[in-house]
Amino acid sequence: MSNNLAFDSSSIKKGPLLFVMILGAFIAVLNQTIMSVALPELMVDFNIEASTAQWLTTGYMLVNGVLIPITAFLMQRFTTRELFQASMFIFLGGTIVSAVASNFDVLLAGRLIQAAGAGIIMPLLMNVILTVFPPNKRGAAMGMVGFAIIFAPAIGPTIAGYVIEHFSWRTMFYGMIPIVVIVIAVAFIFLKNVAERTYPKIDILSIVLSTIGFGTVLYGFSSAGSKGWSSAEVVVSIVTGVISLILFTWRQLVSNSPLLDLRAFKYSMFSLTTVINIAVTMVMYADMMLLPLYLQSARGYTAMESGLLMLPGALLMGLMMPVTGRLFDRYGAKWLAIIGMAITIVTTIGFVNLSDSTSYTYLVLMSTGRRFGMAMFLMPITTAGLNQLPARLNAHGTAISNTIKQVAGAIGTSLLVTVMANRTKFHVQDMAAAGGSGNLTKEHILMEASIQGINDAYLVIIGIGVIGLLLSFFIKRVGQVEEVAETTTSNRMNLNRKTVSET
Repeated sequence: MSNNLAFDSSSIKKGPLLFVMILGAFIAVLNQTIMSVALPELMVDFNIEASTAQWLTTGYMLVNGVLIPITAFLMQRFTTRELFQASMFIFLGGTIVSAVASNFDVLLAGRLIQAAGAGIIMPLLMNVILTVFPPNKRGAAMGMVGFAIIFAPAIGPTIAGYVIEHFSWRTMFYGMIPIVVIVIAVAFIFLKNVAERTYPKIDILSIVLSTIGFGTVLYGFSSAGSKGWSSAEVVVSIVTGVISLILFTWRQLVSNSPLLDLRAFKYSMFSLTTVINIAVTMVMYADMMLLPLYLQSARGYTAMESGLLMLPGALLMGLMMPVTGRLFDRYGAKWLAIIGMAITIVTTIGFVNLSDSTSYTYLVLMSTGRRFGMAMFLMPITTAGLNQLPARLNAHGTAISNTIKQVAGAIGTSLLVTVMANRTKFHVQDMAAAGGSGNLTKEHILMEASIQGINDAYLVIIGIGVIGLLLSFFIKRVGQVEEVAETTTSNRMNLNRKTVSET
């Protein structure tokens, strides 16, 4: 019976609990960001193109996107400690596989195993915050989480750049192994269960539909960069995924115990902020994919220089997270989102005219400005939506939010790579047709065309950012819906049965 009793937040020491979980999330995010500056090096080592190398990032997000919908069930079925430790052990296994990889396929397999563990950590951490903190204090808590998580991409590219420049890329994974082991050991000591276990029945059909749906949609978008949007494989994958997701949605709406309770979307602010998060996530991934390719492939900067360029902005972003968290608790998310999106759009405009002579200082300033703007809206937008949900939907809300972000990140990354690749080919053909190459070498023409392709991709990012900005004007400050008022008929019947059985 003790496992089924409602959780009393006053009995838990929040500091040690959050420290352990944030440390695990930090490692998961660090692992995702270290690949950004390593891609050009891996493209050379494995003799692969950018559209293939990006699978190390999009494949990671694909597995996350497939796995996260199941986390709502897992968080209700297993204790916080059991779920966290299992995820870290899976992550450790993937790290070891990546470290010893002899070819690209093995490295990709290791990354996918890592993603299977990392995909559980973020929804679990967000659910813990929603459980142990009241709505009026969640902004500050999310801000502290944001500081720790943003610190990972702050130092990730720099660490990866240093390693790539002085050691083998395998060192990145070997160095991560002892850190993961320490987190697992510390979790055994400090991690406590904070959620009520309800032992829901697992819906196999929903898992199958979810896996096929998210998996094939993400695969289709990820393959479009190398195979083309008209490829039969791409079209079939996307169509199959869409049909599966429609069936998955229907299944969740008619089920008494849905795998992912999509009824959370009937709450207006949660729905609105989820749509905004799609745009926000795509905007955020621009720097992670496009900037390292521009710096290293087009401009010849080292991996270390590429990482250092993004360091100031990421550090500022991390420092701003606790500040914006407190501002959110006091003023709400609307104007933080509007101001932050406006700053991000203006600074992104500075990237649409990149050339082979754009100064390093200019790039640092523009990149730092983008990160400052993003720091103002990332956590507030997510928290504003989750705050409206009743407590019984916390696990489902966090799972939905993280699933949407992973899907948007994978689709956004694939879209940017596709735009960059297609526009690069267009600019090469355009230069050849114009006959203006003169004495320029083919290598220089390709470099100029690739820079123009990157500029075009940043234009797409601006368009997506404008959509997010316009939607931000509709954000309202709402309170949490009371649990009693939102109890469904099936839940009341389950509650009555439980009361009778206990009697």
